[in-house]
Amino acid sequence: MNQKSILLAVTGLTPQVVTETLYALHQQGQGLPEQIHILTTAEGYQRARLTLINDGWLAQFYTDYQLPKPDFTEQHIHILQQANGEPLVDIRTQADNQAMADGITEWIRNFTAEPEMALHVSIAGGRKTMGFYAGYALSLYGRSQDRLSHVLVSADYESHPQFYYPTPYTQVIYGNDPTRKPLDTQNAEVMIADIAFVRLRHGLDDALLQGQTSFSQSVAKAQQALGPARLSIDLKQRSIKAHDTLIKLIPADLAFYSWLLKRQLAEQPLPTCPNEGAPEPGYAEEYLQEYRLINGELGGADRTIHALQQGMSKSFFEQRKSRINKTLQHTLAHAAIAYLISAVGNRPNTRYQILLNADQIQYQQENKG
Repeated sequence: MNQKSILLAVTGLTPQVVTETLYALHQQGQGLPEQIHILTTAEGYQRARLTLINDGWLAQFYTDYQLPKPDFTEQHIHILQQANGEPLVDIRTQADNQAMADGITEWIRNFTAEPEMALHVSIAGGRKTMGFYAGYALSLYGRSQDRLSHVLVSADYESHPQFYYPTPYTQVIYGNDPTRKPLDTQNAEVMIADIAFVRLRHGLDDALLQGQTSFSQSVAKAQQALGPARLSIDLKQRSIKAHDTLIKLIPADLAFYSWLLKRQLAEQPLPTCPNEGAPEPGYAEEYLQEYRLINGELGGADRTIHALQQGMSKSFFEQRKSRINKTLQHTLAHAAIAYLISAVGNRPNTRYQILLNADQIQYQQENKG
C-alpha cells in the first residue's frame, strides 16, 4: 500500500526551516512530502504566510530544483490555541505551555490516526519547548512509518532571515553579524539529521488513540502501561485491579484466576491443562474452595459446581483461561502481558502461570463465605 507522506514542521520565527528540510531531503535522495503542515504561534503564522507563500520562497524552491509542488496553502499553517480558543501569541506562562503541549499532541494524534499516512515531524524551528513536545508526542503516538528529524545548517547561514535553502545558482546575501560579509547561498551546507525515538503507542489504550486527550493524560497513560506491574485482588467485590485499572470478572473466572495465583504464592507446582477425557479432581477441589469464597454455598444447583463433579476438565480449564485473557487484553491492551495466564514449557509438559512475583500480588480482605 502506498502511503501518503506528510511533513509537519513546528516553527516559530524561522519558517525557513521548512525549505531547508525539503532541500536536505532532496539532496540526500529521499522522497519529498506530498503535503506540508506547519504548527506555530500567531506571529509564526504571519511569518510563514508572508515568506513561504506571499514572497514565494516555497514555490521558488520547487521551481529551482524542478520538483512537483506539494499540497500547501494558508490553511496548512495552523495556529496553536489557548485553552479559551484564542490564538496563542507566544509561550510565556504555564497556561500557554500547557495549551501548546495539548495542541501539538492533538495534531500529531490526528495525523497518526490515518494508517495510509506516513508522518515526518521536523523540530528544527520554534522554541525548544515546542520541539520537545512535538518529539514527545510523536514518541507517544508514532508508528513504524513515522519519522522525527532536525535540520543542520552551516553557521553563517543558520537563522539568517534571507536564507531559505542553498540555491542551484549564485545568490549573494550579507552576514547576519557585525562583519556583514558577503555570502553565496549556493555554498551553504544543509543536512537532515534523523532523531531516534522510542515508540510508546502500544502503551496507550483505544480511548486515548481515538479521542481527544491532553498531553499530560497521554503521558500518564503511557507511564501507567510501562510502569511496574501491580495486581490487587478483591474477592468480596469480585474484581481485580491491574495497572490501576479495575476489572470485574464473573465468579467462575475470578475463582480460576485466584486459584492459579494462590498456587503460585504457595510455591506449588504450576498446573497443566487436564488431558481430554481425564478430568483432575484435585484441581476441582482447590478451585471450588476459591469459588465458594466468592459465590457462597449454592449447592448442586450451581452450574459451575455441577460441571466440576467429576473433576476439572480440559474444556473447563481452557474456557476459563481464554475468557480471562480476553478480558485482560481488551481492558489493558499491551499492558496486559504481565497479568495474562501464560504457557511455559513445551508440550506435553506445558504449564500455566501469571508472570508476577509474590511482591507484585496483593489480596484484599477475603470473604469468609
